[in-house]
Amino acid sequence: MNQSHLSLVVTHRVTSELGLTLNCELSYDAGDPLAVSLVFTGKGPRSVRWIFSRELLAAGMNARTGDGDVVLWPVLDEDGEPDSLQMRLGGDRTALIELDAAPVAEWLAETYELVPLGTELDGVDWDALAAQLTE
Repeated sequence: MNQSHLSLVVTHRVTSELGLTLNCELSYDAGDPLAVSLVFTGKGPRSVRWIFSRELLAAGMNARTGDGDVVLWPVLDEDGEPDSLQMRLGGDRTALIELDAAPVAEWLAETYELVPLGTELDGVDWDALAAQLTE
C-alpha cells in the first residue's frame, strides 16, 4: 500500500463562540511524496480540497508555521503536549479549522513509514528532468 488516509471530524471556527463540524480526509500518496491533501466534505454536493507540503504539516504540529494561504500551529494541553492543531486556510477569505492533534500525529508517522523523511526525492531522475528543460 502506497497511500495513507485519515478520516476526521473537525471544527470550523466561524467565531470564537461558534464552531461547525465538518468531515475531512487527510491523504498521502507515496507517488507524490512531498504533498498531503486535505478534503472537506459537508452537506452540500461539493467538497473543498487543499494541498500543501507534508513538511509544513509536520512543522505545524510543534510550532506556528506557514505563510500565505496555509498557516498551522499547535494548541498545547496543561502538560505542554499538542492537544489540537489549528489551521488557517485562505488569503482574503480565511477559515480557521481545529483538528485533534493525536490522530493527525499518528497518521503523519504512518506517512513517514511509507516514505521516510529525507528520501522523498530519491527516485527522481534528475538527468531526465534536466534534459526536458533543455528541449
